[in-house]
Amino acid sequence: QDVQKEGEPHVYLSKEEVKEKIQSYNSSVTDKLKMTLNANGIYTGFIKVQMELCRPITVQSSQSQGRCAHSNNETAFYLPDGCINTLHISSTNTVREVIEALLRKFFVADNPAKFALYKRCHKEDQVYTCKLSDREHPLYLRLVAGPKTEMLSFVLREHETGEVMWEAFSIPELQNFLRILDKEENEQLQILKKRYAAYRDKLEEALGGVWKPG
Repeated sequence: QDVQKEGEPHVYLSKEEVKEKIQSYNSSVTDKLKMTLNANGIYTGFIKVQMELCRPITVQSSQSQGRCAHSNNETAFYLPDGCINTLHISSTNTVREVIEALLRKFFVADNPAKFALYKRCHKEDQVYTCKLSDREHPLYLRLVAGPKTEMLSFVLREHETGEVMWEAFSIPELQNFLRILDKEENEQLQILKKRYAAYRDKLEEALGGVWKPG
């Protein structure tokens, strides 16, 4: 179940509460991705973000891989489904900064405004996906929820179709997208032609057997 945006109030923790939660968090960690509390009260740690991108992303050609369409020094391609990236961030990093860091890590040239970060959590045997505001702090959410991704996980998506800022796309990007879509359309058309040709052959064979003189 998707929820439009993050609506839960932000609860501020005292330094002592933060210290206690970090100790509890680290005692439950199983993948060695622990949090560290600094003397100034800022803490650092890791978050994992699953990439759920439906549209192609634009990267430098030298960094590209997979199915793509070229335009000058940039390449548009589809990121593999279920790709998960781990980021080391601090408690001061916002959702917008996390999105920008993810795009830099993948050498993505697209405008960060095209993407949104979501949190996915389990409540009463149901899964809720909730869009986070740019001002949220993902590491704080990770600390409060604990290290188990079943309780809370992060997902990067494009903005919904009605929210897309088309002016953020460059002409080469849009042209690349069209090339990819044309290629996919032709591939699907060929698959359908082969499927129906095989079906027609079997049907003609069956009809020939029925009407064959005895």
